[in-house]
Amino acid sequence: MMKLMMIVNQPDIAKFVAQCGVDRIFVDLEYLGKQERQGHLDTWLSRHVPADISRVRDAIGDTTLLVRLNPWHDQSGDEIEDAIARGADLLMLPMFHQVTEVEAFCAAVGGRVPVIPLVETAAALDALPEVASVPGVAEIFIGLNDLHLSLGLKFMFEPLADGLLDRAAAQLRQIGVPFGFGGLARVGEGLLPAERIIGEHVRLGSSSAILSRTFHRQAADVQAMQSEMDFPGELARLRAAFDEYSEADEATLAANHAEVVRIVREIAGR
Repeated sequence: MMKLMMIVNQPDIAKFVAQCGVDRIFVDLEYLGKQERQGHLDTWLSRHVPADISRVRDAIGDTTLLVRLNPWHDQSGDEIEDAIARGADLLMLPMFHQVTEVEAFCAAVGGRVPVIPLVETAAALDALPEVASVPGVAEIFIGLNDLHLSLGLKFMFEPLADGLLDRAAAQLRQIGVPFGFGGLARVGEGLLPAERIIGEHVRLGSSSAILSRTFHRQAADVQAMQSEMDFPGELARLRAAFDEYSEADEATLAANHAEVVRIVREIAGR
């Protein structure tokens, strides 16, 4: 089963998408260093604030609430305490380079909620088995935006074509830690359609992904979202694609991978 996550801080939208079947609502409090890393790209730069955790928590009932905090720094302990007090179910640690940062973060959490390290640097990828084995780590998410920049690549899905995610996935499967990666747009859209990426999730054994901004078009409210798209229907199409690939044989998954490699290399100009 693929866990679908959506970054949102508007309580009405959070409630709506949770009722439609989004598995995790994602409040994003990361800001340290993000403008410097991604300000020149068309990527998500959050403007969420701590109070959004409380507002969203009240809106979504029992739906899982994931909160991404800042990279480990002097105030991380306070950020962790506040997020847990406001009702976070899961905490994500971004932009770490060393296992010791994950260890410090998990120690501060103290087992009160599960921790998801966000692997998005070359150093973090190299240390993946050690990171996944830190007590308190429940799963891993591989963030392709910053990771492809850290690796000096041109296109965020190049790690799929280069075998880097194959190696990482094999390590995590061996350890037995669930993982996810990347973002998903709508089925049938884009140069690299979502259904191709879903096939790669199945092939690699991934169990989670984030709905990209292009999926929901950054709707300002529920009415705008409903006028723009059939949100439940688009979710159903993603899940149907996942189910179809889950029943596919190895040859079908390999053929999809070969097509993903071809498309990625074409986009990256290689």
